[in-house]
Amino acid sequence: MPQLTVAQALVVFLSRQWTERDGQRHRLIAGCSGIFGHGNVAGLGEALLQYPDAMPFRQARNEQGMVHTAVGFARINSRLSTLACTTSIGPGATNLVTGAALATINRLPVLLLPGDVFATRPADPVLQQLEVPWAGDASVNETLRPVSKYFDRLWRKEMLIPSALQAMRVLTDPAETGAVTLALPQDVQTEALDVPADFLADRVWPIRRPPPDAESLANAAALLRAARRPMIVAGGGVLYSDAMGALREFVDATGIPVAETQAGKGALPFDHPSSLGALGATGTAAANAIAARADVVIGIGTRWGDFPTASHTVFADPDVRFININIAAFDAHKHSGLAVRADARAALPALLGAVDGYTSRPDYREEVRTAAHRWQDLVDRAYAGGADRPEPGHLVQTQVIGAVNAAAAPGDVVVNAAGSMPGDLHKLWRARDPHEYHVEYGYSCMGYEIAGGLGVKLGAPEREVFVLVGDGSYLMLAHELVTAVQEQLKLIVVIVQNHGYASIGSLSESVGAQRFGTSYRFRGVGGDLDGDVLPVDLAANAASLGADVIRVATAAALTQALQAARAATKTTVIHVDTELRSDASPDSQAWWDVSVAAVSRLESTRTARADYDAAKKAQRPYLSTIAADQTHDAEEST
Repeated sequence: MPQLTVAQALVVFLSRQWTERDGQRHRLIAGCSGIFGHGNVAGLGEALLQYPDAMPFRQARNEQGMVHTAVGFARINSRLSTLACTTSIGPGATNLVTGAALATINRLPVLLLPGDVFATRPADPVLQQLEVPWAGDASVNETLRPVSKYFDRLWRKEMLIPSALQAMRVLTDPAETGAVTLALPQDVQTEALDVPADFLADRVWPIRRPPPDAESLANAAALLRAARRPMIVAGGGVLYSDAMGALREFVDATGIPVAETQAGKGALPFDHPSSLGALGATGTAAANAIAARADVVIGIGTRWGDFPTASHTVFADPDVRFININIAAFDAHKHSGLAVRADARAALPALLGAVDGYTSRPDYREEVRTAAHRWQDLVDRAYAGGADRPEPGHLVQTQVIGAVNAAAAPGDVVVNAAGSMPGDLHKLWRARDPHEYHVEYGYSCMGYEIAGGLGVKLGAPEREVFVLVGDGSYLMLAHELVTAVQEQLKLIVVIVQNHGYASIGSLSESVGAQRFGTSYRFRGVGGDLDGDVLPVDLAANAASLGADVIRVATAAALTQALQAARAATKTTVIHVDTELRSDASPDSQAWWDVSVAAVSRLESTRTARADYDAAKKAQRPYLSTIAADQTHDAEEST
């Protein structure tokens, strides 16, 4: 029985954890990112130094950024592998909170190892220690509890073994995964422990594919066979379960059209005859038109956020029914749908067999194809600059997206998260590969882009990674550019400079708030932020962080820059000034519920409130009568 410190035992233990799915093994914790301070330098810092081959270490620049990197890594690896993140106690630990929330909301596994206060309390209060008068056992790490799927604080060295095993259980459970936090008091990390050999042996965590139960499968098949206008909504669970082939076989056999959430985009190639593209508030007019008349909706691996449903307005048939195929019960029961708790790749072939040759009507298929082709014509127009072409020398955002889409080969990855670009990307990006589209929209976190792109590159070094980031997000968190340069990992970063928060500016205007506080400008003579544009040079900033930089101002120059970046061997940043134009992107014909002030002295707000009240009338809860029907049937049979 070897004697190791708690930190040493944890590092060796993590290096020997594996996932296995469909006969293939993956290292569960593929490395550790960290920033050291007095809460972890003598424990985990020393352990990582001692075992460099067991646990590769990467230096990070921001604690939130390192979690984003772990999320990007986990997503490109379909949740079968992730990274650990270690910080000191204090501001380093609390900086993890945003990243942890992002991971948990997106159902993606990350392991957080923040330092903590002394368990033995020899000299309270120590540097960076929070004192709570009514709770002597509290520390700043309490902030990680509500955003973690599993949380434990190791007050004693003996707690390591059961806690570490529980942490691995949650990380590898597709229905429960998210951020997992093991808070490690700094003195406990350094204590010696007699470690059982079994704890340090290779351990394999099987990722099962549970099939649907016979009753829910039969009910789903009966509902689908009676449908006249069915549609599928593909969520992230299709990609995470590697069910893209099963989905395609199901769709090819039944002719049912498919719309996609942000996380599910790429589940079908954009040019598949049954592909409607994006759904909801950031969706295509084609998908939303079909959704408005759908009578049965099969949600596969989606958590049914408000964007895919356009805040509960996109499915307009009053009798619409939902079949929810999901491995997580929490998501499977949403909209009072018929819950089919199963792995997507196991459920789709089973459902196809149960529907007994069902196919959608030929006229319905033709309607879907016509709507999809009409939308692709609008995409071509948007990629050319929109309804009215911009003046020479002025690019609009849709042109930038079109140029990147053309430069990216199948298998490359585009990364984005926040601002106005997720909406345009969801509607316009033509995905050909299932893992080509990587937009974090569960939390839509400003600053995710570069750090998340770094994680994608770490997880798939053979792929080119295009990071699209607005100036607002860049200013939030650009620091992991330094890590990319340090690790000699190539990213292609396109900074879209429009001098402010463009997305929130548009939202502000729509609720009558007149883009207040959304432009990056000096204060004008009246004291408002309406003076000259700030002289911020993001290209110079990126160059100072070690990246190669190309400035462009025209479509031709952008195309050349993207070609040069592809040929480069190191991280390249392309800086693009863009013109703000809301008419460049085609309308999704959908709504998003953002409350508007009920009373105001501003005419713009009063007008927006009237529009809001009118739109609100179409909103309703999606309550199905399936459960009631089943109860009635049971009573009749009795």
